[in-house]
Amino acid sequence: MLAISDLHVAYGQSEVLHGLNVSVAPNEIVAIMGRNGMGKTTLMKSLMGILPTKSGSVRMEGAELSALPSYERVAKGLAYVPQGRMIFSTMTVKENIETGLVVSGGTEVPEDIYELFPVLLEMKGRRGGNLSGGQQQQLAIARALATKPKVLLLDEPTEGIQPSIIKDMARTLKRIRDERGLSIVVSEQVLSFALDIADRVLVIENGEIVRDDPRDSVDAAQVSKYLSV
Repeated sequence: MLAISDLHVAYGQSEVLHGLNVSVAPNEIVAIMGRNGMGKTTLMKSLMGILPTKSGSVRMEGAELSALPSYERVAKGLAYVPQGRMIFSTMTVKENIETGLVVSGGTEVPEDIYELFPVLLEMKGRRGGNLSGGQQQQLAIARALATKPKVLLLDEPTEGIQPSIIKDMARTLKRIRDERGLSIVVSEQVLSFALDIADRVLVIENGEIVRDDPRDSVDAAQVSKYLSV
């Protein structure tokens, strides 16, 4: 579904990602773990076309994306929930989700999105900025789902969210994968969340993938060493 080959990304002269190779199967959830500054967000932004690729290939269903602008990547089925959520705080919940409909040509928020996130239906007339952190995260995911993606990218979705909400989010993401048949790539620092949702756990260290393990054979103690400061 998504194939990243020999991906190099740099800020000016400073290379951050050094030849990453990652493949994501259809309906697979892949967690990419690592400390701050190791390249997780850089990877997400480069996949979305927010950061230019120095060299390498990003393919989705065999089609090359790396030369395309962000909006064309969205039209091809790539959706992104950025770190910090980046919702439109002065717009209502409903208006926020509707911004995702532009790609699919829809005008009404699909009922199944509200079924996934009942709290958003209750609050659809409320401004996004008045929601809690957990509710804003749900809104950001709902907005991404409105584009009808094939691959959903989530950058640190648990950041600043209380543990009980994190459990709910894990359940919802698995439900999204099962019901919609999409692939999910999530960058994360919370190992318990990654182990809860992921089929595979990768570790990124200094811009390189240093571990790639199926969920059942993850050595939690080893992975934790990469996450500790």
